Amino acid sequence: MGFKGTKLEKKQNYDKKLCDLLEQYTQVLVCAADNVGSTQLQGIRKGLRPDSVVLMGKNTMMKRSIRLHAEKTGNDAYLNLMTLLVGNVGLIFTKGDLKEVSEEVAKYKVGAPARVGLVAPIDVVVPPGNTGLDPSQTSFFQVLNIPTKINKGTVEIVAPVELIHKGEKVGSSEAALLSKLGIRPFSYGLVVQSVYDNGSVFSPEVLDLTEDDLCARFAAGVSNVAALSLGISYPTLAAAPHMFANAYKNVVAVALATEYSFPQAEKVKEYLADPSKFAAAAPAAAAAVSSGSAAPAAAKVEEKAAEPEEESDDDMGFGLFD
Repeated sequence: MGFKGTKLEKKQNYDKKLCDLLEQYTQVLVCAADNVGSTQLQGIRKGLRPDSVVLMGKNTMMKRSIRLHAEKTGNDAYLNLMTLLVGNVGLIFTKGDLKEVSEEVAKYKVGAPARVGLVAPIDVVVPPGNTGLDPSQTSFFQVLNIPTKINKGTVEIVAPVELIHKGEKVGSSEAALLSKLGIRPFSYGLVVQSVYDNGSVFSPEVLDLTEDDLCARFAAGVSNVAALSLGISYPTLAAAPHMFANAYKNVVAVALATEYSFPQAEKVKEYLADPSKFAAAAPAAAAAVSSGSAAPAAAKVEEKAAEPEEESDDDMGFGLFD
């Protein structure tokens, strides 16, 4: 039941209500409310209770109340809401999870017919099939260049046709045809445009980010930092592993080119001295991947079998019975 009183009293009560909501809630969803009826809005209010409150009103009144409240409290973060109050919008104050509230709001959409002069929010495609209309109605289809045929005394659409494109205005012929076919192509409801959270404003697409998305973006950021650090030779924590790996490669290269050696370079020299070991190592590595924990056990068996055999450097790479 709405408040009854003078115009000034209504404004004062609205101002008090908005200021109280700003004090109680730190999260606000700014939603577009075009073509949303009062009955539909009432259903949204019921669905969002008790953690959320929907507040509608004129933009000028909301901006004035927000500005005065910011001046009174000294909290300029509220002023970020004023730039979002453009067009036919409403505010949803909530203490719940922003993603869940946004998904709940999206559920309350109702179908609507294509009215003449309305800007189409989506593409409208007329599907093929029997329309149930008698042959005298073919003039509608001919005007719109829709291929049809007469089947069992009724008009049948032969192929799907894009009747209206997104962003175009609905014409009288398109509206009349969709009405005859009983197609209600559009649906309307509150659409979240922006999110306000403790003074920060961001796009609602942020709410759809998952932990995997965050990890992937963090990894991409670390990769960029590492690449920049390596490019300008500036040490950072992200680039340190790559710097150590590159330094190790350089030291091994020096050891291979000279007589100098160290334990980590000995195995590389050993493989280069006997290239056949590369061929022997490849199947072993593949077996380790496929067999898992069975590979270490097999390696131990091979080592025990090879211990009694003393081979010279010339015999390396051959089997026991070669």
